[in-house]
Amino acid sequence: MSQIVTADTDIARILTATKRIALVGASPKPDRPSHRVMAFLLSRGYEVVPVNPGLDGQEILGQRVHARLADIPGRIDMVDVFRNADAAGETVDESLALAEPPRAIWMQLGVVNEPAAARAAARGVEVVMDRCPAIEIPRLHL
Repeated sequence: MSQIVTADTDIARILTATKRIALVGASPKPDRPSHRVMAFLLSRGYEVVPVNPGLDGQEILGQRVHARLADIPGRIDMVDVFRNADAAGETVDESLALAEPPRAIWMQLGVVNEPAAARAAARGVEVVMDRCPAIEIPRLHL
């Protein structure tokens, strides 16, 4: 099975199995997509840990912000990437460097980085690109 995920059944499986999400590129501004998606995921019962180096120690939607993925205590099931395609590669590498890499890396709408996805897939991490969980969850009736 390819680790780069495109099938609805695999996307549904990832979203159903995921409990804890690190949201990289989190914004405190309600008009930003990352803020709206974080609010949606929290409303659906996911634990969402915001990651933004410029806001380390602050809170977004009541959740403590961490500067880096490595600063988050405990296991992360999925990393949701709100960065541009070039910067997504850094986030993928940071994810793979964790003592326990996430089961999935999710690159948001418009974010496609094939080399980074291949690095993650080679390590057994499933990758979703150019999709949004806040769209996929209702679309798949999850």
